[in-house]
Amino acid sequence: MPHLLALLGILIISFSAVFVRLAAVSPVTATFFRALYALPVLSAAWLFQRSRDARTRRERWLALASGLVLAVDLDLWHESIALLGAGLSTVVANVQVVFVAAAAWMLYGERLSAVRASLIGIVLIGVALSSGLGRPDAYGARPVLGAALAVLGGLAYAAFLLIYRRANRPTGSSVGPLLDSTIGTALGAIASVPFDPRFALVPPGTAQPWLTLLAVGPQAIGWLLIGAALPRLPAVETSVLLVGQPIVTLIWGVLIFGERLSVVQWLGSAIVLAGVAALSAMRREARLKPDATTAPAEHERRDRRRENRTPRATT
Repeated sequence: MPHLLALLGILIISFSAVFVRLAAVSPVTATFFRALYALPVLSAAWLFQRSRDARTRRERWLALASGLVLAVDLDLWHESIALLGAGLSTVVANVQVVFVAAAAWMLYGERLSAVRASLIGIVLIGVALSSGLGRPDAYGARPVLGAALAVLGGLAYAAFLLIYRRANRPTGSSVGPLLDSTIGTALGAIASVPFDPRFALVPPGTAQPWLTLLAVGPQAIGWLLIGAALPRLPAVETSVLLVGQPIVTLIWGVLIFGERLSVVQWLGSAIVLAGVAALSAMRREARLKPDATTAPAEHERRDRRRENRTPRATT
């Protein structure tokens, strides 16, 4: 069942860039309405599981703050979709794994091995190739700028993940943090309106079905399924499944929009996806390994302190 839920969730979120492109609205408009229209679905899900939501006030504020950062990521990524295409923009945005690895090294002291450093360099080379290197056969209205915006979006998404991870209690419901983060995303979109002269508080009627599908599908149902399934799956399987999302989006880009990538861009996409999968697997396996330098008694003391500090979730 976890595999089925994860695959279904990944299939749903693979349509995110497709719905954004079909809606044909400005970047901040897409960000605002994908959050606004998702709130009723997430609120209903939270009411169903609210007895399991034992988060502290600090964790709720962190979830809200993570949504503000996510709004920045989505604004940048939505613009990159228009410039680079649905498939390529999704692939390049996955460079967030590089930024998360760098943050883990600088902030948490995780060892940056030679293999991991090499993989980071390889992924960055793949991003450069995905931009088309300014060649005339590169796909996209402005592929170099689109790739740059997708990378900046990946940086913002990495910041979102770091904040959201601290707001998401492992033993509780995943719906509450997602709901609060989505509220933050809507607020962040409102704060971004001055930077988007094409923002529309009332989008065209032709855009409404796609914005609704974007919100209810990828923004709400897709991530609810993934949040329920991934904690139950092995680390390597999780990494491979998540990398499947940009691959499927690449396919949708070709089939739905006729996005004909150049040979250089296909090569860059393959390099980025392979590097991201390897980095993701390495990070997840490292988190699962016990810390051999810490005595078992110290682990017990930490667990005891955590239990005393953290209220139990009720069912």
